[in-house]
Amino acid sequence: MRTESVANEEVGTPGTNGPGATAVEEEVSLQTQIDQANARAEEFLDSLQRERASFQNYKRRVEKERAEQRAQVAGDVLVKLLPVLDDFYRAVDAVPEGERDQWFDGIILILRKLERFLSDQGVAPMDALGKPFDPAFHEAIGVDLSSDAESGTVTAVLQRGYVHGERVLRPAMVRVAE
Repeated sequence: MRTESVANEEVGTPGTNGPGATAVEEEVSLQTQIDQANARAEEFLDSLQRERASFQNYKRRVEKERAEQRAQVAGDVLVKLLPVLDDFYRAVDAVPEGERDQWFDGIILILRKLERFLSDQGVAPMDALGKPFDPAFHEAIGVDLSSDAESGTVTAVLQRGYVHGERVLRPAMVRVAE
């Protein structure tokens, strides 16, 4: 038996060059495993970084959508207040100059408070009179044939229009020069 093991050490295993070959093979095998493990680690790191970036993009998109939804809901509520504001303006305009007393002054204070509230919410009236007609901001409900204004210019505002930031809450109802 001893002679067999000595014979194997001298001859070596098939495909090797001697007794030290197995240590070299093991070292190469370990290096290959290390290289493979490093490659997998890099793949995992790359995958993790992509997922993080994807998640950050998702979070930004969701926040943007939420902000847009909040603005939409706020705008919808604010639109419902505009007829009240219109009624205040009509009521104030209907009171003759000679009858404007303390009661009238109280109504004006309420009107100003409502205007201030809408302004604080980002609602602003459109300045349409004398401007070129823009269908994104104006709703033409009549044409002025006798106006000296340039064609396509707003000559009268029949109902105020309002914007909330970039969004048109209600277009202005206008008459346009022909």
